[in-house]
Amino acid sequence: MGQKPKIVIIGAGSAIFGLSMIKDAFSTKELWGSELVFVDIDRPAVEKMATAAQRINRHLNAGYAISFTTDRTEALPGADFVITSIAVDRVPLWKQDFHIPKKHGIQHVLGENAGPGAVFHTMRNIPIILGICRDIEQLCPDALLINFTNPESRICLAIHQYTNVKAVGLCHQIHEGIRIVATLLGKNPQDLDVKAWGINHLTWMVDIRDKETGEDLYPLLREKEKDYDPAFEKLSRFVFRHFGLFPTSGDDHLGEFFPYAHEMMGTEGYDFAHYESRRRNTAQVIDGIVNGTVPIDNRLISPSVEAAFDIIKGMTCNTNELILSANVPNQGYIRNLPEDAIVEIPVIVSGNGINGLSLGELPQGIASLCSAQIHVQQLAVAAGVEGDKNLAIQALLTDPNVPSAKAALNLFDELMEVNRPYLPQFFETA
Repeated sequence: MGQKPKIVIIGAGSAIFGLSMIKDAFSTKELWGSELVFVDIDRPAVEKMATAAQRINRHLNAGYAISFTTDRTEALPGADFVITSIAVDRVPLWKQDFHIPKKHGIQHVLGENAGPGAVFHTMRNIPIILGICRDIEQLCPDALLINFTNPESRICLAIHQYTNVKAVGLCHQIHEGIRIVATLLGKNPQDLDVKAWGINHLTWMVDIRDKETGEDLYPLLREKEKDYDPAFEKLSRFVFRHFGLFPTSGDDHLGEFFPYAHEMMGTEGYDFAHYESRRRNTAQVIDGIVNGTVPIDNRLISPSVEAAFDIIKGMTCNTNELILSANVPNQGYIRNLPEDAIVEIPVIVSGNGINGLSLGELPQGIASLCSAQIHVQQLAVAAGVEGDKNLAIQALLTDPNVPSAKAALNLFDELMEVNRPYLPQFFETA
């Protein structure tokens, strides 16, 4: 791809996600002069985000052509890359996804990407994502979709199984795992070279090395971990000791996959107060950029931990970018996981596209953990696409986090009613 690309960002009105994309756009100088289109159904929010980007653009003389719209069909024609991060009433519905299963006796710890809450999270987001994909198929069929929408594995699975859109999913959680391991080792995260494979939020560090010397750091990690503060990341360290590899996600997200996670960590759920505080602080930064009270300095033009613009740079400029964690169809990358699964692996991105690094096999116990979740994902996706209540119930009944048939049926009825306005595939008839 020789010319500067057109990049459409859907969900750009979100303060945290939108500012991350702005930071990455301006820290990637190879892409200056490209076209950026901000899209969101919240017009004031997306207009403010575009205005902030335009101020930075003028200050840096970056040459981006920046616009915004609330209608994605106006933005998509001619797009080379489409970035998506969407959610349906994120906080209120996530709270319901968490508290209603707990009311029925489900001892889960987060309720976002696995467990019963994730079934409904999946089914809410699928119609919107597939709608975006239908528009991409019609308006920019050669574009690459870069998805941040959760539940990542399930959304990517729906895209690959039910559309012709080229897509990759991204998640920054591997950086949390690297931080945790660096803490245990007493090293700087920047000094570690980590390769990890698995499925989103259930990904495992197969190789940990000193970036400078190439030394295998797993022997040192096993020694250091034994004597470290026992309250630190208890679940991650428990599964490390018993399954042999260190997970990447940190206890909160990792805990979604283990029915016994509540024995080692809190069950109060996501810290919504912290999230809201962070969102308000980010919104104030955006307001400051717009009104000129926030200076355009390195804080605003340093990259975030997201990798969308690294992918765009790699494909546009043929720069061989290593992306530590990307969600792609398996296609033999991990031989003992299903071929049609979405796996999270390192990839190299260049002018030849996105090419995964092949591992071979995961240890048997870890492969078993991942395979169990893949089958639940497949049921939840099929239910969300087809509007099939029985498949949704099957997704609950096969989920390791659901130990009671009665609880599964009761929480299903209650969450279906709560989600009625957001699940047209189940309630609207032709």
